[in-house]
This record gives sequence, C-alpha cells and structure tokens, in this order.
Amino acid sequence: MAPRSAAERKADTLRLLQTEEDAWFATAGDDGQPVLVPLSLCWDGDLLTMTTTKTSPTVRNAAASGRARVAVGATRDVVMIDGAVKVLPIAGVPTSVTTAFVERTGWDPAHNDGEWVYLRIRPQRIQAWREADEIAGRTIMRDGRWLV
Repeated sequence: MAPRSAAERKADTLRLLQTEEDAWFATAGDDGQPVLVPLSLCWDGDLLTMTTTKTSPTVRNAAASGRARVAVGATRDVVMIDGAVKVLPIAGVPTSVTTAFVERTGWDPAHNDGEWVYLRIRPQRIQAWREADEIAGRTIMRDGRWLV
C-alpha cells in the first residue's frame, strides 16, 4: 500500500477522532516518571475531552505541566497528539461539553464515586502514520495549525 497524502492523513485522523471512544493519555511527573492511562475520549473538532479522578497522578501531572500526549488508534494506524491540557472541575465545563461527552462515551463521570474532573486538550502537534513508509511526513499539525 502506498503512503497516504497529507490530506488523506488529516481526513483519516479526523474520522478516527470522531469514531474512537478511548485513547491512551500520557503525562510525566516532576521526577520524570511517565504515567500512561486509558481514558474515554470525546472530540468536538477543536478540543479533546477526557475525564478521570481529581486525585490521580495523571491529573497531578497534567495540572503541573499543562502538557499531555494522547495516542488514538491501533499501532498500525496511530494518531499521536501533543497538546496543552487544562484540568477543570465538572461544574467548570459547559453543559454542551458534558452532554457531548456523555452521549459519545455512554457514561457520566458526575454519577460515579469520587471527585472527577475533565481534561481538555488543545492539540499543538498531531502526527499520523500507519507503517514505516509513512514516518516521513507524519506531522500534520504543528503549533496548533494544520499543515494541510
């Protein structure tokens, strides 16, 4: 199979973000220790929304650094997103966002035990590739701007 064009990669990335319900969310602590967790995902066309408990290492790291990496898709069709992340209490997120998240993922963190927060990620860099022949040209967004 021939490598996809940048436009095809962008279209496939947007389709993947619209259809996938879960992603891997990675942060690092001040000590450099990585934390990688699977979280439910909702994409609104600009921001990724994910959620976890307020006391988790993931939230602690994201709040301290303001940065995260999200991996969506399978290893042979992956989208890697580096972005700025904000940690927001459930009450601090517009109802339209929480409604979209619940509809997309099928569950509402507000109805679970513990104190849950939303993670809102603004992509700064997006890379998409399937196999080694797509390593070149894998960056389709840089500095928050689509390159295609």
